[in-house]
Amino acid sequence: MVDQSFRIGNVEFRNRVFVASGTFGYGDEVIDIAEVSKLGAIVTKSITARPRAGNPPRRIVETPCGMLNSIGLANMGVAKFINEKLPALRNLGTKTIISIAGSTVDEYADVVDQLESAEQDVPEGWIAGYELNVSCPNVKEGGLEFGTNPRTVEKITRLVRERTRRLLITKLTPNVTKIGDIACAAEQGGADAVSAINTFIGMAVNVHERVPRLSTVTGGLSGPAIKPIALAKVYECVQSVKIPVIGIGGITTVNDAIEFLLVGAWAVQVGTTNFVDPNAAPSIADGLAAYCEQMGIASVGELVGALSLPGDLRSR
Repeated sequence: MVDQSFRIGNVEFRNRVFVASGTFGYGDEVIDIAEVSKLGAIVTKSITARPRAGNPPRRIVETPCGMLNSIGLANMGVAKFINEKLPALRNLGTKTIISIAGSTVDEYADVVDQLESAEQDVPEGWIAGYELNVSCPNVKEGGLEFGTNPRTVEKITRLVRERTRRLLITKLTPNVTKIGDIACAAEQGGADAVSAINTFIGMAVNVHERVPRLSTVTGGLSGPAIKPIALAKVYECVQSVKIPVIGIGGITTVNDAIEFLLVGAWAVQVGTTNFVDPNAAPSIADGLAAYCEQMGIASVGELVGALSLPGDLRSR
């Protein structure tokens, strides 16, 4: 038997494979089509203080190796989430991490305050914690404006840290010069972990009509195309902070997940490929265990940071 369990902060997860925010809905929508109980955790779509309609269509464009999206954080708002979705979390069979977004720094605090007050509606331990989405490139207020500024990232993280003892993860944008600096800011603000990366800014053009293919002109690029860059960004974060890093970006196979673990990620989040196969993440979790058994590895944790570097790099 391969040990797949691990801890971040005060939370123990059954395995190191999560699903990324925005790709599994609020969690309850996929119960009948995916083996949710095989996941380490679900990260919900981002919740804001008030409902958001999101950006107008067209807001999704398929690319040769992924997709562009400009959803604009469309969601039902925290009050409706608490009333309609929070009770359903008891039926998921795995832990839930609630993604939080906001147009102002104080909005993050407001959402957390309301969620903390509603904690009695779910079984003990099923809400593992919160992921702070300070890195969405598809909204006019907040988003990249927050995620590219280390001081703001630290401020938001600290403000939420003061309001909860639950696991706190800050999600980082890759659209910066040095992502390690942003990771350090989250660590200084009290984050238990950082997740990296969110989407890259991208664009597509309709050559027949000579117009952008997204209503917002640009959107967030995700999928297999970004995996090599995501790996490099995760590696940079691992070298910059002492807290765990959760790797995200273009993971579609078990080998992709292993690459992220080898460069130092404690866990991974599977995103865009969920739209192709809702059971991709559970399959990757099974595949990690099978790989370790085949290689004679007793624990998946032995893969974390096990990358062999050239001699001149090891000595640095």
